[in-house]
Amino acid sequence: MSELVIGLVSISDRASAGVYDDKGIPSLNEWFAAALRSPWRMESRLIPDEQVVIERTLIELLDTTGCHLVLTTGGTGPAPRDVTPEATLAIGHKVMPGFGEQMRQVSLQYVPTAILSRQVAVVRGHALVMNLPGQPKAIKETLDGVFPAVPYCIDLIGGPYIETNDDVCKAFRPKSAIRPSTA
Repeated sequence: MSELVIGLVSISDRASAGVYDDKGIPSLNEWFAAALRSPWRMESRLIPDEQVVIERTLIELLDTTGCHLVLTTGGTGPAPRDVTPEATLAIGHKVMPGFGEQMRQVSLQYVPTAILSRQVAVVRGHALVMNLPGQPKAIKETLDGVFPAVPYCIDLIGGPYIETNDDVCKAFRPKSAIRPSTA
């Protein structure tokens, strides 16, 4: 079984400048450590809210590092410096609107301001890129709600077969796409 390579990109002017500690990447790492049974490793980046920097970082993680899945946190609101969705759309080959719709739907169960989020997801080559919220609680809630569809999406675009810990996150696949467990 090939190793899943996950890119985690925290996008924050203040955290990248050392004004406060980033909480997004540790939160994502903790969630994946509990949720995945398949072999995986993480590549993380902490960068400022600059569209050119975000695009360059995403392309490096996808095209050079070989990530199969890249998750961003931060920069998805309506503020002038929030440009993560624009950068994500700029580097994508296919837009996956269902992920953004579902992420907002999940978040609306907790906060009415979820309608302000502009989260998007795209496919670039054989990889999926998704914009997540920035707060650890919201990251977990969102992943709990959308990650069940991610393993099958990764299957369809040519990435490694991902097995999850069903008690944390049960991946959904059509019966014809389920393989015998190897983990």
